[in-house]
Amino acid sequence: MQLNDMSSMLKQVQQIGSKMQEVQKELESMTVTGEAGGGMVKAVANGKHELVSISIDKDIMDDQDMVQDLVVAATNLALANATKMAQEQMSKATGGMLGDMSFLKNMNLPG
Repeated sequence: MQLNDMSSMLKQVQQIGSKMQEVQKELESMTVTGEAGGGMVKAVANGKHELVSISIDKDIMDDQDMVQDLVVAATNLALANATKMAQEQMSKATGGMLGDMSFLKNMNLPG
């Protein structure tokens, strides 16, 4: 490998690193929603995989077990959607150079 090739490759790696940091910053303000029970429970998560809010329809509040199940389902869906959003944003930022980004689903993005 020639020195110019190595220099060019290092420059690309630095650019990707910079883009990934920008995307991580953007993900902090982006949100996704997970719904359960036909929308009776909604969970909102941000791109850092933090739960931002939960809303529960007051008509189901008398059934504690159902509410708990729906909160868990909505939260899990919101977090799965956050992972998908992060993967899509990182892939856009890197031009797909890092493959399918599936490693993101097992990590919390720093913030």
